[in-house]
Amino acid sequence: MDFDWKSIVKTVAPVLGTAIGGPLGGLATRTIAGALLGDEDATEDQIAAAVQSASPDQLLALKKAEQDFKVQMRKLDIDIERIHQQDRDSARNREVKTGDTWTPRLLAIAITVGFFGILSFMVTHALPETGRDALLVMLGSLGTAFAGVIAYYFGSSSGSKSKDAAMHAAISRPRS
Repeated sequence: MDFDWKSIVKTVAPVLGTAIGGPLGGLATRTIAGALLGDEDATEDQIAAAVQSASPDQLLALKKAEQDFKVQMRKLDIDIERIHQQDRDSARNREVKTGDTWTPRLLAIAITVGFFGILSFMVTHALPETGRDALLVMLGSLGTAFAGVIAYYFGSSSGSKSKDAAMHAAISRPRS
């Protein structure tokens, strides 16, 4: 099936959507399948069809499943953001070790130009009936990739939140 169900999940349930692409992908996929289909062993095609035709109640169930997933990760002492930070560090270390600074730069430029190019086209033109869904999926995928580019080069917003919270806690401590 050509439908990009993962980008839709990333929009509705970002933690689950992000976990799909990492070491917790199997658990995240089973959680999504359970929430949408009531069958954790559903195939990817079944999940894609369920996401494509999801009702508001099913999307709400997916959001609830994401909250339960977060709680489960906390209970297991699994820090999803730390895993993603290590993944970004691994990519940066690869860049340093191989001396390949052009590939990440070219990809970042292509993704940025593609994202804003498609977005500009969609804002300035009436969307065609044929291919409309493809443009929307492309915009969603490029938007997700653009967020990855920003996180790679500038760090993630959750990392910034953690830093801000630590600074606030340090400032708020009573002085002896």
